[in-house]
Amino acid sequence: MPASVASAEPEAEREVTIVRETNVPARFLFRAWSRPEHLLTWFGPPGCPLTLCEVDFRVGGRFRFAMTGPDGVTMMPFGGSYLAIEDNRLLQYSSAFEEPGAETMLVTVRFEERRGHTTITMHTLFESIAMMRAHVGRGYRNGVNAALDQLNALVSGWSDA
Repeated sequence: MPASVASAEPEAEREVTIVRETNVPARFLFRAWSRPEHLLTWFGPPGCPLTLCEVDFRVGGRFRFAMTGPDGVTMMPFGGSYLAIEDNRLLQYSSAFEEPGAETMLVTVRFEERRGHTTITMHTLFESIAMMRAHVGRGYRNGVNAALDQLNALVSGWSDA
C-alpha cells in the first residue's frame, strides 16, 4: 500500500467496495479500462464525461483525467500511478485531485471470469475516514455504478473478430 494511503484509522472505516456481474469476458473489460480511446467513452457518471485522458498504462506509469460537467465547466483534474497490472485480472492505482495537500485513494479492480461471465470487484481505500465520507456524500457509489453501467454497455457488443 502506498505510504500516502497508510493511516492510523481503521481500513474498514475508510473503504468502499462495489461488486458487479457482467456477461462479457474479462479481456474486454480490461481493454476498456486500459486504453484512453475507450476510457473517454465510459469513465465518469452520465453527464460528466472525461474530457482529459492521459494514460501511460504500465506499472509505474501515470494517468491524468478531468471530467466536464453538464454546465460545460471542466472539473479539477485528478490522477495517479499504476501500481499493479495483471492482464485481464487486476488493476491497482493511486488517485488524488491535483491540489496541494490532496489526500490519496488506492483503487483495486479485480476481474474474475467464469465461463464468459465476469465479476468486477472495485475496492477503494481512502486515506482518511473524512475523505471517504466526503466522496460518498458527493455520490461516489452512484457515480461508480453509473460508470460501470456505461462500461458494460460499451463492451457488450465487442467480439474478438
